[in-house]
Amino acid sequence: MINRNRLSEVLEIEELLFEKLHPNSNNASKSNINSLVGGVPMPWMTRLPGSFPIHVRQARGAMFTDIDDIDYIDFCLGDTGSMIGHGVKEITEAISAQMSKGATTMLPTQDATWVGEELKRRFGLSKWQFAVSATDANRFVLRIARHLTKRPKILVHDWCYHGTVDETLVIADEHGQTISRSGAIGPQIDPALTTRVVPYNDLEALEIQLAHRDVACMLIEPALTNIGIVLPTPGYLEGVRRLTTKYGTLLIVDETHTICAGAGGCTELWGLKPDILVIGKSIGGGFPVAAYGLSDELATQLSSKIAEHDVDVSGIGGTLAGSALAMAAIKSTLTNCLLPEQFEITRSLATRWASGVQKSFSRHNLDWSVQQLGCRAEYWFCAPPVNGAQAAAASDPQLESFMHLWAINRGVFLTPFHNMALMSPFHTTDDVDKHTQIFNDALDTLAS
Repeated sequence: MINRNRLSEVLEIEELLFEKLHPNSNNASKSNINSLVGGVPMPWMTRLPGSFPIHVRQARGAMFTDIDDIDYIDFCLGDTGSMIGHGVKEITEAISAQMSKGATTMLPTQDATWVGEELKRRFGLSKWQFAVSATDANRFVLRIARHLTKRPKILVHDWCYHGTVDETLVIADEHGQTISRSGAIGPQIDPALTTRVVPYNDLEALEIQLAHRDVACMLIEPALTNIGIVLPTPGYLEGVRRLTTKYGTLLIVDETHTICAGAGGCTELWGLKPDILVIGKSIGGGFPVAAYGLSDELATQLSSKIAEHDVDVSGIGGTLAGSALAMAAIKSTLTNCLLPEQFEITRSLATRWASGVQKSFSRHNLDWSVQQLGCRAEYWFCAPPVNGAQAAAASDPQLESFMHLWAINRGVFLTPFHNMALMSPFHTTDDVDKHTQIFNDALDTLAS
């Protein structure tokens, strides 16, 4: 339904416009080649829109400004890390105050008590521990699950993403067997030795894998988000809980991205009952933190192990995990942000964003779709996928590049790798409507 010749033509025009608009970022990128691998401080940045990454001067609220003095509405928000908005005053002050009193002593502070109680209240898990990133937290809980169950394998959804955890960077091949994702670098071993894979929304396949009774835990996002937003079909998550319980497999819910559903994530919204929960990024207001919670039963079972003399080589923990600075950041974030009344605003904005995009689809007679999860929304060039493989197959890199470049050349930044927008309390209806107009203009240009 898209004229590919026209698409190639306008994409080339947008690429040239991008280079014209950003001479300072272009020069900075050329300078970076001298000292940074790939010319960027973190390799994912090579996948940002344009032939080089935009360099940011400052970010405030729902906006950022680049070194060419161009302002952008930021619908990426650090891919969830800054979903509360940039430079929140209360968090900045709390981090600054704690830094002046010492960042880390490898001893607890009273802030940790407050944070543990607040996480317990929000998510329902009894006992908590901390990490520097959700990747670390996921590594830790996989170890814990294997230790407690004495089982060797884990189970994940096809096309899942749980950070840079080697044994979760997997997909199923055409025969349903576990293989590494094509981009995974240097996996230590064949992931089929450690990981079973099932399609999202497929309870029959799940029971077949769990029936081996060698799976220590199933690690899931309640809704897929890193292959795009894929929502559960009715009864799926209830079935996951029923089957994991039946086969003695622990259920771990990773809410790092699905916290967009509300103050207690999908766990609270949908009444989930995980054995373990992981949350990262957003709860530190952009400061690198993560947490994982355990049921009271599991915490009791684990307590004797973490009290042993050699706990420092257990494979869980770290000298900066649970630091005074991290606890101050989380306490301030959860006190001032990610609150129910704020989610009412941001969910409404996401609904407005999704509605605007859907109206543009209809206006142009496109059989495309929009998915929304709380304050996050995303458009697809197809009907809504029901599993990760369908979502991956729907990818259209050329069309995605055009849509992203068209938006960024007009002052709107979407989440790279996705056609996704995340709302903060700082966004406005004008911000959303600007995206709608830009999106509609892009489709007009493709149709002309």
